[in-house]
Amino acid sequence: MNIFEAIGWLGAIFFILAYLLLSLDKLKSDGVTYQLMNVIGGFCLVINSINLNDHPNLVTNFIWMCIGLFAIFKIASKKVK
Repeated sequence: MNIFEAIGWLGAIFFILAYLLLSLDKLKSDGVTYQLMNVIGGFCLVINSINLNDHPNLVTNFIWMCIGLFAIFKIASKKVK
C-alpha cells in the first residue's frame, strides 16, 4: 500500500464513521464535528483521486468537501450572531 492509497482509506474511514455516528445520534448533521469529518474524508479522497487520475471521484469528493466547508461557515456564522 502506498501513501496515496492509505490516505484514500483514511478518507473512507472518516466518511463511514461520520455517517455511523450520525445514524447512532452521536453527531448532528448541523454540527461542526460531522461536517469536519466530511471535509477531511473528502480531502483525503481527493488526494487519492488525483493520484489515480480518477476524475469522476475527484469531482464528487471535491464537491462533497466544499459542501462541508459551506456548512461549517454557515454554522459558525450563526454562532457569531
